[in-house]
Amino acid sequence: MTDRLKGKVALVTGAARGIGAAIVRAFAGEGATVWITDIDGEAGAELANEIGGTTRFLPLDVGEEGDWEEVMAALLKRDRRLDILVNNAGITGFEDSSGPHDPEHASLAEWHRVHRINLDGTFLGCRYAIRAMRAQGTGAIINMSSRSGLVGIPGAAAYASSKAAIRNHTKSVALWCAQQGMKVRCNSIHPAAILTGIWEPMLGEGPDRAERMTALTKDTPLKRFGTPEEVAAMAVFLASDEATYVTGSEFDIDGGLLAGSAASPG
Repeated sequence: MTDRLKGKVALVTGAARGIGAAIVRAFAGEGATVWITDIDGEAGAELANEIGGTTRFLPLDVGEEGDWEEVMAALLKRDRRLDILVNNAGITGFEDSSGPHDPEHASLAEWHRVHRINLDGTFLGCRYAIRAMRAQGTGAIINMSSRSGLVGIPGAAAYASSKAAIRNHTKSVALWCAQQGMKVRCNSIHPAAILTGIWEPMLGEGPDRAERMTALTKDTPLKRFGTPEEVAAMAVFLASDEATYVTGSEFDIDGGLLAGSAASPG
């Protein structure tokens, strides 16, 4: 590691596992003080203990404004500043339900549940980060959207809608901060098939696991899943001073999927 984030204070939501945990490890490895937040207190505390150093855990339900107030108060009391926020927390809506979430059959309650975490959580995170970063006039906000925020997903309409809204809100935040004369940047990352625990029920541990992985990535030009570490590498770049002229932009991490099927070698 090269201390690209040395001296910076970061907060990552949904950080106890998967992409969030990979981002925490990458940020800590690059010298940042990292606040791990998640609704899973046990996993979040375990990650903080595993990494040690300047990582800390606090529980945070991103859809609850009171939680944001408490977390930001604790962070600013101890570290006096916030340099990086990663709005990573999100749900598909299928964690406790098999669906359907198509435009005809999704219930209003399911729609609201997905948007509360994905969109409301991102809105609140951006708002509290802007207020905290205003003191020093600089900072980086990274919002986790998805490939699903760029294309229609008939069977996951609530999820796709929430991720599309995150993409657009990112640009509004970037423009607002620029209009305010602040050097606070805001960008979005759009992962596609990243190999996290969310895929395990579909992959299983049987002898046909490799075959299932191949089938699920057959339309991806690079013919494989992405890794959480590959997403984390993009987050490090966007959080670092190497990206000080990058704001309001979106970054696809999809193995070439959105480039079109012709991108795949014959």
